[in-house]
Formats: sequence, structure tokens, C-alpha cells
Amino acid sequence: MDKYEILSNMINHSRKIVFFTGAGISVPSGIPDFRSADGLYNEKRDDQIRPEDIISHSFYMAHKELFYSFYKNKMMYLEAKPNAAHKWIAELEKNKQVTVVTQNIDGLHSLAGSKNVVEIHGSIHRNYCERCGKLFDARYVHDYNGVPKCDKCGSDIKPDVVLYEESLNEEDINRAIHAIMEADTLIVIGTSLTVYPAAGFVRYFRGSCLILLNKSSTSYDNMADLVINEDIVKIIEKVNEKERN
Repeated sequence: MDKYEILSNMINHSRKIVFFTGAGISVPSGIPDFRSADGLYNEKRDDQIRPEDIISHSFYMAHKELFYSFYKNKMMYLEAKPNAAHKWIAELEKNKQVTVVTQNIDGLHSLAGSKNVVEIHGSIHRNYCERCGKLFDARYVHDYNGVPKCDKCGSDIKPDVVLYEESLNEEDINRAIHAIMEADTLIVIGTSLTVYPAAGFVRYFRGSCLILLNKSSTSYDNMADLVINEDIVKIIEKVNEKERN
């Protein structure tokens, strides 16, 4: 039995599954992995400002024009579509009790049809007026010239994403940890598990199958029941091929 058959069997014998996903699952959709060698965080800028600093709370408060110029160009991929991995997870939800805990802000899990999604770093698709709280979609923010303003009260609109220096939403943390503690299978996809506190969620897992699907190795590999270091879409293609045969 090869690793793809083992993966298929583990899923088939699971009742409660949590998928913990990072940037790697959205790379096949055309969204870059910011932390890769040629990713956003290693990009050289003429102004010498680090991308991590631009997407911090303090930078947002002090330099909203520059923040939004960067955010719209580098973090909002409105044309991106769910890939085979997002769709595969959504399909499993029809027959299994599935929770998706994602570090991504792209909203592709929900677009693929997943209903039970915890977006621990927020979403580009939710934006709110800082004064009156009115909600705005991603297209309104993206297409607005300059810092987006509320069409009701005229105040600045802020993306509902967790910036550096900001805390994760406590309710989302609790939902994620509870789901992981209750799961019998935890499948980690497309994350090196280096970004805390989210990466530490894996330590709450008490189930029987810990599966790591990531292009490169992680510090949790020695704890896993199954590790496949390969592109996630290729993994799914091979699993589907095994199930057809």
C-alpha cells in the first residue's frame, strides 16, 4: 500500500476531520506563498520598508495611503478561483464532519463550498467602517481610489484581517482549538507550521491520525502518522486515481 492509498484509507475511516491550511493550498490558484524564497516577504523594495512592517497595525494607522496601495496590489487576489484542493475538502464535507481552520485570508475555502470555516487571520472579503461599522465587500475596497471611505458616514474602512501587532480573534481561536481537540483526524496542508500562535494549535490534537501534506518538511514531521512532501493538487490527483481504480 503506497502513501496515497494510506491517505485515502485514513480519510475513509475518519468521522471528524479538521483541515488546517496555509498559503500552500492557494498557490495553485495563483496566490503566492509570501514566505517562500521568491515570495513577498523576501521582495526588495526601493523604499527599504519591509512588507511585514507595511501590514502592521501601527503602519496602517500612520500611513493608510501606502498601506492600501500595498494591500490592494499584493494581498487582494480577487480573480483567484478555488483549486482542486479547496473543492476536494468541500466535497468531503458532504459525507464527513469537516472543519476547516485556515491561516489564509483569500476566502477560497468558502468560495469552494466549505460551510464550516474558521479564518483565524480574517478575510479580504470582510471590511468595515471604523466609525459606524457598516460592512463592505472586497471589490468596493479594491476599486476605491486611495483609502476606501464609508458611503454612509465618510470614515475610513479597515479590512477585517489580522495585521502584525494585532491579536487573533479569541472566539476564532476557541473554535479552532475545540475542533482540533474533537477531531479524530487532523490534516495539515500547505503550511510550514512556523507562524505562531496558529502553528501551536496542532499540539491540541488528541486524535488518531495526524497527516502533513506540504511541499517541504516541517518541525512536526516526526510527530505525524503520514507525511507527503508534494504539491497538494498532485496529491489529490493521485488519491482520486487510486480510488477510481
